[in-house]
Amino acid sequence: MALISFLGFTLLVGIISWWSVRKTDETSSDGYFLGGRSLTAGVIAGSLLLTNLSTEQIVGLNGSAYKDGLSVMAWETLAALAIVVTAMFLLPRYLKGGLTTVPQFLAKRFDVTTKTITSGLFLTGYVVVLLPVILYSGSVAISGMFDVPKLLGVSDSTALVVCIWGIGIIGSIYAVFGGLKAVAVSDSINAVGLIIGGIMIPVFGLMAIGDGSVLGGLDTLMSANPERFDSTGNPGQEVPFSTIFTGMMLVQLFYWGTNQQIIQRGLGAKNLAEGQKGLLLAAFLKILGPIILVLPGMIAYYYFEGGLASSDLAYPELVRAVLPKPLMGFFAAVLFGAILSSFNSVLNSSVTLFGIDIYKQHINKNASEMTVVKYGKVFGVCLALAAMFIAPLIANAGSLFNYLQEINGIYSIPIFTIIVVGYLTKRVPAIAAKIGILSGSILYIISQFIIGPKMVANALAEAKANGITDPAELNLIEAGAYPHYLHVMAILFISNIIIMLVIGKFYPRKEPFQLEYTKQVSIEPWKHVKLASAFIAIIVIGIYIYFAK
Repeated sequence: MALISFLGFTLLVGIISWWSVRKTDETSSDGYFLGGRSLTAGVIAGSLLLTNLSTEQIVGLNGSAYKDGLSVMAWETLAALAIVVTAMFLLPRYLKGGLTTVPQFLAKRFDVTTKTITSGLFLTGYVVVLLPVILYSGSVAISGMFDVPKLLGVSDSTALVVCIWGIGIIGSIYAVFGGLKAVAVSDSINAVGLIIGGIMIPVFGLMAIGDGSVLGGLDTLMSANPERFDSTGNPGQEVPFSTIFTGMMLVQLFYWGTNQQIIQRGLGAKNLAEGQKGLLLAAFLKILGPIILVLPGMIAYYYFEGGLASSDLAYPELVRAVLPKPLMGFFAAVLFGAILSSFNSVLNSSVTLFGIDIYKQHINKNASEMTVVKYGKVFGVCLALAAMFIAPLIANAGSLFNYLQEINGIYSIPIFTIIVVGYLTKRVPAIAAKIGILSGSILYIISQFIIGPKMVANALAEAKANGITDPAELNLIEAGAYPHYLHVMAILFISNIIIMLVIGKFYPRKEPFQLEYTKQVSIEPWKHVKLASAFIAIIVIGIYIYFAK
């Protein structure tokens, strides 16, 4: 029954997605990459939310909540503020310039080389880190829920490979041959299912610990461990409170405002008003994100009495323990949709970056739009194949959520830095952008993978030599041995800005940069954008104050 409902729901989403795009003009780059610039607010909001939700978030963040409690909600609630900034500041400028990719702005503001370097960094991060992690984590979840090794009579590793290739092939069909509109439509349908399915887990979890009562379960949870309902993280935890004022907001602004995988939904808006409404709707719903991405992990901590072998087992073990069997197939289908959403959105963004920023720019400048789409699809297939081969190799990567966040810092903050400087200044030259992005990446690598590990190892060795063996004390010593990676991001962000401004002072552009209005879409803002933005910001701040201990 579970397998039948899983296949039925998945097939239904595929049919509706195909039906919605069957008449779309896919022979033009605009129709393929941007859905013909026709995405409405609802589609944008649903697509944004599902793109952000996959197994590395659902499993990983709930695992973090199992370990640290409510403080990890910063990854969700602060995203709302970043989306507000994107809707009010970045999206109007993107649509005014008629951009199809974020690096296109860098070509206009600085030069083509800067754009190419940025596109290359995005693509490298996608194929080496993000796509394989999505495939791997998703395959682990699906394989475990359906016991694929037993179902197929194969080993765990073989079952994992089968799931990786199955997800990869289906996701590639959506993204490469359907374009952004197919991705966005399927995302929107899956978003409804994911919200329903995601809410079912904490509901059934609270009922399980509250003798059939949701409110009773919540009261039991809060009474048993009130210290875990603290919005302000402590040193040694994943999100210390101080980090939300430094690197946390920078990561959020990069992800929601400049990451091609995410912002491409906004770039496909039919006009600025629809884009802003879609983004702000997504921002409001992100405030509710901890119900799906944090609360289940906290329930699991109480339910299993903190006795799980790994925090990453918190979510799947809770699902297996509390979800009625008849609903397992539906939830698995919803989770499968979330996995596909993240995979195909990254893949579609990669195809866009390659087709427009690399193939059209450097390989065949006279290529027709049909040719650009054709070779973009070929590149997408190659990229998907590479990710499918790499995915099984990351089985020993450790905590996938932290791994993703820290590794992404290699390119996220340098790229965000040059975009911020590009928009806020008019005479900083292209050479400053090149130096900023390269120095930012190199210094971050040196900091996090050479200096940091060495200092932490020395501190722990000294502590153990002094007879300190308590895990909690060792955790605090490790946390104090070197700045948190989010603080490092903030330090490098400020340093890179200073470097770029100094270069701009002594070697300014000959002519100040002016962003021209291409008139491709209306950039008349939504009349309630300021009021809605203020409302969202007040709610986020209020949540933090209410739960602060």
